[in-house]
Amino acid sequence: MSAGAHVDPLAVRRALREAGTRPRKSLSQNFLVDIDVLDAILAEAAPSEGRRVLEVGPGLGVLTAALVEAGAAVLAVELDAALVRRLRGALAGAIARGERDPDGPRTLRLVEASILDVDVGELMTPPYDVVANLPYHITSPVLHRLLGAGPRPDRCVLMVQREVAQRVAAPPGRMSYLSVFVQYHAGTRVARIVPPASFEPAPSVDSAVLVLDVRPPDDPRRLEPAAEDDLWRLVQASFRERRKMLHNVLVRQLPLPADRVSAALATAGIAPDRRPQTLSVDEWLALRAVLGPIAPDRRGRRDADAGGHGEDEEEAEET
Repeated sequence: MSAGAHVDPLAVRRALREAGTRPRKSLSQNFLVDIDVLDAILAEAAPSEGRRVLEVGPGLGVLTAALVEAGAAVLAVELDAALVRRLRGALAGAIARGERDPDGPRTLRLVEASILDVDVGELMTPPYDVVANLPYHITSPVLHRLLGAGPRPDRCVLMVQREVAQRVAAPPGRMSYLSVFVQYHAGTRVARIVPPASFEPAPSVDSAVLVLDVRPPDDPRRLEPAAEDDLWRLVQASFRERRKMLHNVLVRQLPLPADRVSAALATAGIAPDRRPQTLSVDEWLALRAVLGPIAPDRRGRRDADAGGHGEDEEEAEET
């Protein structure tokens, strides 16, 4: 495609009128109209003949049709009933093929639901990939749904807000709970920044194509379920005060004595005055290993429950 190729926004508006709907802010509906960006998403996804692909929020079906044309077996989850009706008409041939052979090439199955209300494990048989222009307001819950339990996808190619993509792929020094969670499960890469003009209607912020290469179940970094629960208990507690000194945060936020925390940090090679946002995933794993089991606890949650600091709020540096 030539640089800057776009679908006519008027055609998008016309298609929405014909479907009896309009963009809904409550569903974060911004429809991709930049053909070059579409080609970039397809290049990252590289769907092979018959490859199973889960698409979240297919909208008007521009990306859906391209995935089907590339040979994928697409299962698309769409909440908007008017758009589902339009997709059933516009992609009737692919849907008919999917009814005959659900995992066959160039097929489409449609599920009218929120991705947060469906069991991905019942819908998708591995191996599969996720390719989606994600509704911005559910990006974090969707990432937790896709990565938090199996069967996980092999790869995710996601359109998300630029700020979220950069937070997910952040290096140590700018880490958040979301960074640690996603980077534990997958290699992360921001493949492309996408300007507002690539959508109709144009959002108020830049977007980005985020690529996640998900670690397989036998990856040596993956923990057993009980140990992984301890990891998230440790990380969540630490990021309640992400700009404070780690030793003091852990003593305040977890049911651990100060001497045990000091010894664990020393063994893991982590200075006690480090801030949680500076630790890499490997350092969190090392700290969890030397701390051992961590009991559930409500310590430190009183302020949060009363509307105090969340993980992403700025905090004063502790000296």
